[in-house]
Amino acid sequence: MKARAVYFIALRYLLGRAREGGRYLRGAAAGIALSLIPIMVTLIVADGMIRGITERFLELGTGHLQVHSYFDPSLVEWALPRAAALEDVRGVWPERHGLGVLIGREGKAGTTIRAVDPSFLEDEGSRRYLTAVKGEKTLASDRDVLLGEALALSVGAEPGQTIRIMTVRTTDDGRNIPRMAAFTVRGIISSGYRELDSLWCIMTYEAGKGVLAPEISSSYLMVKIRDPYRRIGGTARSLEDELGPAYGVYTWKELQRSQYSSYESTRQLLLFIMALIVLVAAVNVSSATSMLVIERQRDIAVLKAFGANPGGTGGIFLWSALLTGLAGSFFGISLGLLIGNFINPIIRGLEAVLGFFSGLFNGGQVKILESGYYLETIPVIIDWLAVFLIALFTILCSVLSSWIPARRAGKLRPLELLRKY
Repeated sequence: MKARAVYFIALRYLLGRAREGGRYLRGAAAGIALSLIPIMVTLIVADGMIRGITERFLELGTGHLQVHSYFDPSLVEWALPRAAALEDVRGVWPERHGLGVLIGREGKAGTTIRAVDPSFLEDEGSRRYLTAVKGEKTLASDRDVLLGEALALSVGAEPGQTIRIMTVRTTDDGRNIPRMAAFTVRGIISSGYRELDSLWCIMTYEAGKGVLAPEISSSYLMVKIRDPYRRIGGTARSLEDELGPAYGVYTWKELQRSQYSSYESTRQLLLFIMALIVLVAAVNVSSATSMLVIERQRDIAVLKAFGANPGGTGGIFLWSALLTGLAGSFFGISLGLLIGNFINPIIRGLEAVLGFFSGLFNGGQVKILESGYYLETIPVIIDWLAVFLIALFTILCSVLSSWIPARRAGKLRPLELLRKY
């Protein structure tokens, strides 16, 4: 049989009337489409969550690279101009990092003190992800601090109020002596991911030198480059060559290796579970093809009587399975991408509806995505390579699962079929 004839008959079986067997193939295509919708939404949400959280850690937390001194932490400032001179470097800022106790009007809480250069807040990445919930997100003087939203709420701090920060310094004879310093809250900030900023108390680098003693803090250079995903390794090696053996250069992948590995493992596990659902739906194509072979035995007999070979007859049903997989993949992926693209409005709408019904029973506000564990807004990230591979996997499963019934159709004997009908 000619390929055009095989394709025409297969398309007719898929799009034909129900009594011609099309109901089986269309039902299988609908099952594939329904199984692909959640996997597309899961892919978009997982990639968006991972990318959104990762970029916040890169731009506001660890930076793209960190430079540490092996001998004296205070020497990292000497490496700043040499690091900034590299062509791929976007910005370099010194930071001193330590712990303390923040005391406000309504209580006290442990805090992570970040002493940074005020120009860090003006970087494009910092401006993109750091927002001022109240007040301003600038440090006008060495007596100003910015507090994370959760930290400010726990101690009852508001912009313009005075708070105290207690740290510890070690004397020459080894005794730990408390040190108290007063600051003014300039603003209350949020990164959009509470787990990152919940304990932040940001002050100027000069103020941090007075508050955080070297023995209870760490000092390093935070480096940002133009492409932290594809060029991070080469830039790190160039920076190591430039600074020499007295300094260690660490990439963001090394600094947060366990966390990012956990994100990727979770993503792969979710996709694997969803792939099993797609596999079950694709196997349904085999059942649909078997029913189609049973109902179209008269057609098979006529085709073979006119000289159709077993390969051509079986090819009709393989093409039917292929077209079924294509149709199911197209509609399922399209609907999944559409829903995923509007996932944030959908979640807000569900929260509003659930909150309304919860209010009828004296319930509180309903949050589907708790900001302590998830992003407040999910970035829409579409991995087109993954989408293509999922579609290819679905179509291949549809064809392979239909190979046995299609082969069986090719082996049917026309004389027995003609006697039956």
